[in-house]
Amino acid sequence: MFQLRALPVFATVQAGFPSPAEDHMEGRLDIQALLVRRPAATFFCRAQGTSMRDAGINDGDLLVVDRSITPGDGDTVIANVDGGLTVKRLTRTRDGWALAAANPDYPAFPVNPEDGVLIWGVVTHAVTALCQR
Repeated sequence: MFQLRALPVFATVQAGFPSPAEDHMEGRLDIQALLVRRPAATFFCRAQGTSMRDAGINDGDLLVVDRSITPGDGDTVIANVDGGLTVKRLTRTRDGWALAAANPDYPAFPVNPEDGVLIWGVVTHAVTALCQR
């Protein structure tokens, strides 16, 4: 795994109306410590496609996945379906479980134990690039 150095963190910024500038730094931030709680159980992958856009996961986002978290209703998970990986929201239904997209253009599909669907881990963070240059 790569080594990151601690980066400066400046005071909280307003997402609404601007606040007066503050002249001090809040501290230092170790981005790996922020995103990775359990290094031995964590892996990264890239999202591809738009099925999770309404959950704030965009095409190309870096996903942080923790395999040590027991998946539960409403968690965004990485699942192995028919030999391929997908990111979806795990939802409890009257009949069991389903993997649901966060985009109305994509249907949810039921998950049955005999289908061989494996949950690889729970997505804990999505890192979105806002500047593409």
